[in-house]
Amino acid sequence: MVEVLQQRPGQHVWQLLLPGLSLAAENSSEPVVLVGAPFQPFGPSLRAQGFSPERLVCIQADRPSARLWAAEQALRCAEVTAVMAWLPHAKAQELRRLHMAAQKQSRLLFVFRGWDARHQASPAVLRLLVEGVDTLQLSILKRRGPPLLNPLALPARGQRLAALLDARKALVSNLASPPASPSDRRSHVLDRTASIA
Repeated sequence: MVEVLQQRPGQHVWQLLLPGLSLAAENSSEPVVLVGAPFQPFGPSLRAQGFSPERLVCIQADRPSARLWAAEQALRCAEVTAVMAWLPHAKAQELRRLHMAAQKQSRLLFVFRGWDARHQASPAVLRLLVEGVDTLQLSILKRRGPPLLNPLALPARGQRLAALLDARKALVSNLASPPASPSDRRSHVLDRTASIA
């Protein structure tokens, strides 16, 4: 179980987790289950990063108990590679139950919670505090091995997407630049007329 703590749910967590999900799903055709995802994943972006969006199964549930139940059932399902569950109100004993289900079935489990959960107990093997939008500040709150005192800075966007957004920004700024003044837009016919006169 990996716990990701954020102030507000953000789409950029895909940039952080997609390499691990792609590796876990590489040799299988089983789906990745999303429980209570706040955003629908953008399929073309996932595909550009090597992950087939057709492998996602999205379960929407508003009540916290329904989300917990759906996540546990997905973990117990034999045809699931990983579960990503947004459980902002989950208690430590509920997380422990999910953690045990993930361990028993050898499933990858990502749980997303708010910043306020960082002071609560958690059975997660890895706890990450994610801040920022353009650059992710990743603080590792819990891991196996010695503590990591300084946060890691990671780009929030992949190289392809960053290049595409930079190109779009340049195009928009070129379109927004003021038009050339009349003296800069001289016609070659008028130039010849002016030179004859």
